[in-house]
Amino acid sequence: MHPYSGFTSAQVLWTLSFASLLVLLVVLMGRERSRRFKFFTIGIVLLAFRLLVTKLLYGRVAPIPFYEVFIPLGDLSAVVSLLILVELARKAFVGLGRRAWIVGSLAVLAVGAVVLWKWGTWPAWKTMTAGTTLAVLELMQTGSQKVELLANVLTVELGLLVLFFGRRFKAGWRSHTQAILIGLSTASIAQMLRDGVWQLIAMKAVPHSQAEYDHIIGIRDKLANANEIVFIVVVVWWIASLWIDEPGAGTPAQEIAPSPEYLLTKNAAVASETGAAPEAAPEVAEPESE
Repeated sequence: MHPYSGFTSAQVLWTLSFASLLVLLVVLMGRERSRRFKFFTIGIVLLAFRLLVTKLLYGRVAPIPFYEVFIPLGDLSAVVSLLILVELARKAFVGLGRRAWIVGSLAVLAVGAVVLWKWGTWPAWKTMTAGTTLAVLELMQTGSQKVELLANVLTVELGLLVLFFGRRFKAGWRSHTQAILIGLSTASIAQMLRDGVWQLIAMKAVPHSQAEYDHIIGIRDKLANANEIVFIVVVVWWIASLWIDEPGAGTPAQEIAPSPEYLLTKNAAVASETGAAPEAAPEVAEPESE
């Protein structure tokens, strides 16, 4: 017999996700990575806030007020995800020529546009122009999903470009830029696989009983849990990678202050050569006793 814990898998995964995001924020601010990756830090804050809002409001307020809060946050997060990509691309390809920037950006956006056009469905024109609260919310949710899909495709493309060409610029192995992009690409691939598998199941599945319907919903929940596990692993990867300094980020030897003994020996040697009186070594203040 297995002891009853009282917690579902979704609750455990939510707790782990939220806790890992808080630890990541501590690392970003404590190790001063947030100053370098501002939009990435903002994206993590928004993600943690969305998780908290979902936990506090879902099932406790009416559906319409809940979606009026949740969907705009999703739209904002989708826009920030695009800004994160711009931020990482600028840091990864420092020194790239203007023509190469334009050609590369157009090629990456063209692939993203094709995937966006072919993937999923778009709401009917009457629905988008209905003007009701539900229609507006549905339009905002569709926009959030489409921008999120575009960001996922662009993230994978940018991640591949950095893996192949990052060493020529400033995004080589063990760099923070590449570490963030590896995590983002992994999370994007997992999310697109989840959405693609679920879309195929939803299109072909026709339940004829409550048991079959419950089985389909169970598959959806398992896909969501698997995606959540991948995300937790990605956040742990970010915590470890961003905690460690990049190669060559240590304190240069010339910036280390010489000791008083070294200065005294150096002054004595100079005095013996020039015949001048040696300079006194700088006094070191002793720590005050408490």
